[in-house]
Parts: sequence; C-alpha cells; structure tokens
Amino acid sequence: MNVVAPTNRALRLDVVVRSYLDHLAVERGVAGNTLSSYRRDLDRYVAYLASHRVTSLDGIDGAAVSGFLGYLREGDAEHQALSASSAARAVVAVRGLHRFAVRDGLLDVDVAREVRPPTPPRRLPKAISVEQVERLLDAAGFDGTPLAVRDRALLELLYATGARISEAVGLAVDDLDLGARSALLSGKGGKQRRVPVGSFAAAALEAYLVRVRPELATKGRGTPALFLNARGGPLSRQSAWTVLRDAADKAGLASGISPHTLRHSFATHLMEGGADVRVVQELLGHSSVTTTQIYTLVTVDQLREVYAAAHPRAKV
Repeated sequence: MNVVAPTNRALRLDVVVRSYLDHLAVERGVAGNTLSSYRRDLDRYVAYLASHRVTSLDGIDGAAVSGFLGYLREGDAEHQALSASSAARAVVAVRGLHRFAVRDGLLDVDVAREVRPPTPPRRLPKAISVEQVERLLDAAGFDGTPLAVRDRALLELLYATGARISEAVGLAVDDLDLGARSALLSGKGGKQRRVPVGSFAAAALEAYLVRVRPELATKGRGTPALFLNARGGPLSRQSAWTVLRDAADKAGLASGISPHTLRHSFATHLMEGGADVRVVQELLGHSSVTTTQIYTLVTVDQLREVYAAAHPRAKV
C-alpha cells in the first residue's frame, strides 16, 4: 500500500466520500436505506485506510482495495469478519467511490476496477405456506379492535401485492384505488409500479378506511399516509415489523418470520401457481429478471419432492 501525504483538499478521502454520497442522494436518487448502508461501508473503508496512514485518494492502489476486502472477510481483534454478502456490498460501495472519482476528473485510473466482490452463496428465500399465511392474517385481526383492523389490512396488503414493508408504510391514501383494486407502490430508487390488489386485501383495506382510519386521523396533525399509528401519525417501518412479529407470535409462526416473509411467500405462491417469471418480476419491482429467478429454485425443489414421492421409478 502506497502512503502518500494529502496535498490537495479535493483528494482527501472524507471530502470525496461526502461528495460521492451527495451525488448518490441528489443525482441518482438512491433510497435512504441504501445510502445509509453505503455511508457505513465507506466510513469503514476510510477508517481502514487511516489505520494504514492513508488519508488521500491518490494514496490508494489496487493492493489497498484488495487489503480492505481481506480485512472485511477475516476481521481483526476489534471487528468481526463480515459475511460474503455484507463484504460484497461494501466492495460495491468502494468500487462506486473510485469510479465516481475517475468520472469527476479527480483521478486518471480506477484502482478498484479489478477488485471483485465475493460471491455470496445463493440462498433460497424463506416462504411460508398458504395455510400459514392464512393463520398469520387471522391472528393479526383476531380481536377486532381498531388497531387489529389496521394490522389485518396492512398484512393483507403485503401478501396481496408483494410490497416491501417500506413501500406499504410509504403509501398515501390517494395511492390506493379500491375501485380498480390497485395500488401505486414507490420502490427502490423512487421507481413506481402499479400492482393489483386482491379481493380479500381490498375488503380489509375498505374496512380499515371506513371504520378505523378516520378515528385515528383525528388524533394527529393531518397526514396523507394510508397507515396511521395510534397517535394519528404515519406508521413507521419498525412499527409495521412489530405488527408482523406479533401476529406471527399469535399464530405460532415466530420462527423464521422476517419483514420480507410475506413478499417471499407472495412470489413463491405465484410461481407455484404457474405465473410467468417476468410477470412476477414486474409485480415485485425487480430491475432484473435474474433477481426474480431465484423463486424458480423454490418451486423446482417442491416439484422434486412431489416427483420423488409420486413417481414409481423416482427412487433407486
């Protein structure tokens, strides 16, 4: 690793990192959660380089970037080693920083170009069965209180549309068209997509809008958000996750339930029902069909189990 004293403020690592993050937020419209992850990863990169007395962008070479990747995967006395997926995300952030520096004319050579992020092991999404989904939804609205009606509507919407929790709590009342049974979701990078809403979810949402939301709204200061908390303000992502976790506890499904469980189940059940992968891609808001194709692995595994149990010559 070359050690070069900083001679130009424009090349100071902290300055370039701030400029890059501003570029992602303002010009690229990167989502807040993604931006926070990039900031955390780049702070780790700056700290790693500072520990090697490198504080200037032109003091970094390919060996330094590779060393950072090794540090992420191996850890040290103060920091645990990261998983392949977490390390890959950090390397992507670092590569983006160096690419930005070259495009902005700060450097002539992209020293991170040849450093490849580790390939995470392919993991199948965790999905629950249709019967388990029904138990989860029933548990959410079991006692019929106003908040239970809201919770049932929220979970019905998540399963009916495959929305991320952040997309669901980001919905405004005007984004929902119950007449056309559709919702306008705002996904990553501000990309919007209109998705159908099934009859069960539509009924649950109508009950919430008619019987519950007006009462909750009187407690707040006025917000267009579809889902409100007990104080009349917008329901947060953390509160929505608590709704899911509590319903899972009541349904006896606590193990393995995550914020993405209903989204994974939505996609898996569509694929099992014969939906085309590109249709599922559009519904999920994936930019690439490759991301969606992981759900085909879930259904292939199920088909293999059925085949092994039913075919007379499947077992050797």
